[in-house]
Amino acid sequence: MSSTIRLSEVEMRASLSLAGLYALRMLGMFLVLPVFAVYAGRLPGGDNHVLVGLAFGAYGLTQALLQLPFGMWSDRVGRKRVIYIGLALFAVGSLICAFADHIAWMIVGRAVQGAGAISAAVTALLADLTREEHRTKAMAMIGASIAGTFAVSLVAAPKLAEWVGLQGIFILTALLTLAAIVGVAKVIPNPALSRHHSDAEADTGRLPQVLRHGQLLRLNYGVFALHAGQMAMFTVMPLLLSQVGGLPVAHHWWVYLPVVLVSFVLMVPAVIIGEKRHKLKQVFLFAIALMFIAQLGMALWLPSLPAIVLWLGVYFVAFNILEATQPSLISKVAPVEARGTAMGVYNTCQSAAMFIGSAMAGWLYQHAGATPVFVAGALLMAIWLAVAAGMRPPLPVRTWMFPIGENWGGDAADLSAKLGRIDGVKEAVVLMDERVALLKVLQTGWDEAAAQQLIAETN
Repeated sequence: MSSTIRLSEVEMRASLSLAGLYALRMLGMFLVLPVFAVYAGRLPGGDNHVLVGLAFGAYGLTQALLQLPFGMWSDRVGRKRVIYIGLALFAVGSLICAFADHIAWMIVGRAVQGAGAISAAVTALLADLTREEHRTKAMAMIGASIAGTFAVSLVAAPKLAEWVGLQGIFILTALLTLAAIVGVAKVIPNPALSRHHSDAEADTGRLPQVLRHGQLLRLNYGVFALHAGQMAMFTVMPLLLSQVGGLPVAHHWWVYLPVVLVSFVLMVPAVIIGEKRHKLKQVFLFAIALMFIAQLGMALWLPSLPAIVLWLGVYFVAFNILEATQPSLISKVAPVEARGTAMGVYNTCQSAAMFIGSAMAGWLYQHAGATPVFVAGALLMAIWLAVAAGMRPPLPVRTWMFPIGENWGGDAADLSAKLGRIDGVKEAVVLMDERVALLKVLQTGWDEAAAQQLIAETN
């Protein structure tokens, strides 16, 4: 039993190394968030905020277009090959940005960066390298690495930009990406077998099912609104911290450090209440309402640095709660056999929002100043609140995966039906091509022993 309780040495190595790979790559994106608007504005053509907004968000456009295709491509040509190509594109894009002598070249560089869309391929490789019962733990490591990288970047980027400038940040990003390529080759294990994993990868055959799912559509709009608002805010907030708050860019971390720390502290109890006490919808709606208040407050009252700190604090509390709860909601709501596809669509909406949010903010700031940017953000949140209010409260469920014997040739539909009749099982499906049974079960009180007995008969 110990082998099923703990991650094996290979699984731990794969999980930690892929989490590190994700963190290195996300670092390249997050480091520019708090400083891009200021430093890109100093390039020739950078006085046009429309172009700055396009440059800031171009990464998201190509990411949205190529994320799912790259993941599916990795099923055919191999995970690592796609990851190498994606990292190489990201490094090339970083160098184009580093040596851009006009904002137009910055747009090109950011688009090339985004073309290195490896997130789906990395997730698929992780699924290849981990057993079904440990995949959630491994995914959680990646999620934690992304959250940590985001927090560190907000604090470190302003000071780093003072030392090396935006050019230096992009050169550092390129070097880290080259190091990541070496890590993929030397550290990350090679999978013994690669196959499609419905719990972790998108499937074009299941796209219609996901795109017609009303509850998932609500969540997809939510991630779009959240990240469009995030990119819009970061398109103008660095400028406001300097112009209204009177802070040099190098000192912006004085604001980001306390608000990020406080927001993380306040996020934890909210998420615990949502998950452990089955109040996820209530916590979710509260966070959306808080985000609406933050955006409206920024639109109506930003007279000084203390006001900026106040609204940023409210903003980050809401953002961190929403960022933590939305993937959990996707997992609970999505059909068990289409969870990977649901997450793929969700991530694509997030990437598209990065482009649309920053482009919108650049245009509004150029023509009307900062206030309309936050008004637009508040409108996005108001719509989200109305959309989410009609969401059905999610059941307190989680997904379990059991391997089916490679030589078993029984009736998959019959086994699915038997598993579905077990106490506490809400959905069950056996996928013979993946040799796995996927079950959506109640978090407590389900008959795991009965499921184990049925699965044992296939081995």
